[in-house]
Amino acid sequence: MQPATGPSAPPTVGGIRTAIAPILTGLAATARRREATRELPFEQVRALAGAGLLLIGVPEPDGGAGGTVRDVVEVVIDLARADSNVAQALRAGFLTARQVATRRDLPYRERSLERLRRGDLFAGTSNERNGGAGGSVATTVRRDGAGHVLNGTKYYSTGGLYADWFGGTAVDEDGTVVHFTVPTDREGVELLDDFDAVGQRLTASGSTRLTDVRVADDELVSIDRSQLRNPWLGSFAQLYLASVHAGIAAAVLDDAVWFGREKARPIKHSTADKSVDDPYVRHVVGRVAARAHAARASVVLAAEALAHADRAPDHTARAAGAAAAVTVAQAQYAAVESALGAAELLFDVGGGSATDRQYALDRHWRNARTVANHNPRDWKAAAVGAYHLTGEEPPTTGLF
Repeated sequence: MQPATGPSAPPTVGGIRTAIAPILTGLAATARRREATRELPFEQVRALAGAGLLLIGVPEPDGGAGGTVRDVVEVVIDLARADSNVAQALRAGFLTARQVATRRDLPYRERSLERLRRGDLFAGTSNERNGGAGGSVATTVRRDGAGHVLNGTKYYSTGGLYADWFGGTAVDEDGTVVHFTVPTDREGVELLDDFDAVGQRLTASGSTRLTDVRVADDELVSIDRSQLRNPWLGSFAQLYLASVHAGIAAAVLDDAVWFGREKARPIKHSTADKSVDDPYVRHVVGRVAARAHAARASVVLAAEALAHADRAPDHTARAAGAAAAVTVAQAQYAAVESALGAAELLFDVGGGSATDRQYALDRHWRNARTVANHNPRDWKAAAVGAYHLTGEEPPTTGLF
């Protein structure tokens, strides 16, 4: 486990944003090169954690920076604008912080707080390639002496190569699905760099092999959602993905402006001497800007809905949770469409040279496409339509 130190002064949202600004600038400046060389930014990711990034949204009395759901998604959008791979890799850490911030009854909450305050990094997944239906679990945990033994392989271990802690699901002897969290340097934990998607290649999200990993009783938690006042626990996780898409759309706009100013040349029959004066280039950049704006606005609106659900009293918590889940699903759909559309339009800013591999402009579409495939948006649209038409609640599978 790599040591990390948090900020020495009490953290604030503004202070953390100031501290990470030069790191984001560096990530944005090197994203194109790192894409070509498959270079993972270990030092920068560790610096983000050390600056207290994951403490945004954690209550001040708990040693966090405070802040709202909107504060969290806005920093995620900016992360993804600099490098969507890094934003994706930190998702498990932000999900841990979200649990700590919203659930006073979270098992071993103080332990998670201590890790967040220390600047530790997290990874986790329930995903497996076991031949079963999506969501099925083949990883096993069996009683062995005073503890347990864990065996299995997890796929899409987002951020795994950066992480100090890895969490996932396993099936015990009774067939019950339980959640485990173990340090990544424990014997039997093997982190692989084998993620081979068309996009998001530098999210450090390969497989995690678990071979006879020793697990203590207090590293296992039974999953029971029957008593939850709001069963849509996946809403923030889905909003996070929408925030990544909004950041990608913003990055597309950055590259559209850069390419139009610095690289593009007017076509032969253009009336303009410079591409920035060509009315069609201006039109394309305007359309890209509108999509980036729509993505960000939809995510921010969904963040406000989620915050409202957090504050809802018990007698309205379920209704507020369902409404927030639908709003998040709508934001996801809008953000995906906006990011993919903007990434396609980007190539209309220039001619044939816009497709040169040295510019890596295709990475935006590939990244947006890969994130979008995690949770197909047509399912989201159908659930949203059912809610508006009949009042039917969205599923509580974690994808809403």
